[in-house]
Amino acid sequence: MNRYVMVGLLLVLLCGVTAWMTSIGEVGIFKMFPPSKVASAALRHMQIVAVAEALAIVFGILIGFLATRRAFRFISPVLLGIANMGQTVPTLAFIGIASVLLGMGYNAAVVALFVYAILPIIRNTYAGIRSVDPAVKEAAQGMGLSQAQVTWKVELPLARPVIMAGIRTSAVVNVGTAAVAGMIGAGGFGVLIMTGLAVRVMPIVIQGAAPTAALAIALDALLGGLEEWMTPRGLKVMKKAQWQQQ
Repeated sequence: MNRYVMVGLLLVLLCGVTAWMTSIGEVGIFKMFPPSKVASAALRHMQIVAVAEALAIVFGILIGFLATRRAFRFISPVLLGIANMGQTVPTLAFIGIASVLLGMGYNAAVVALFVYAILPIIRNTYAGIRSVDPAVKEAAQGMGLSQAQVTWKVELPLARPVIMAGIRTSAVVNVGTAAVAGMIGAGGFGVLIMTGLAVRVMPIVIQGAAPTAALAIALDALLGGLEEWMTPRGLKVMKKAQWQQQ
């Protein structure tokens, strides 16, 4: 079955579950969140993820790129070490530290998600550029391209799939992490999930968890298509040939 058909079916299922939970109205003495509240939570959730991810993409690619340059290569082990260690720190720790430093709310959530999202982008940008065959760069220089032209016309295009994979991973993880940010009053689907957990009403938890999963799946499919579109044709042909040989 085509992967986009599967994605579509999952999205329909999750959106249907959300609509069903919302239509229940009440569970015992507890009221479900109305459609307007679910819609506003969705907008807030997407806003937090979009702002944090945009900042992470800009600074993550820049830092990862600079780490591959000869002038900054001496600090690349430090940058990669920080990135690797950062991935081992629990999400709640980032959010807790940000809320202590910046106070509860939107700003703390964005900063925490930005820090957590930037790490895979730095690592993948560095790995993607470093994986470019030196012989290819030498051939480009032999054809008369300057160092800047080699960077823009050879290194970055060949590294794009790896960089996009890092952005894709970062964005999808950020959707789930943003739900945890509901604990510090940032809004989003986390408010629904945390409320349901607090009162121990599973339908309210599902009312927030189902659209969160739907958003993550939709974003993954969108970025996956963008990654495929941005992959140079030569790399697609080579990957297809390698796949057929296996």
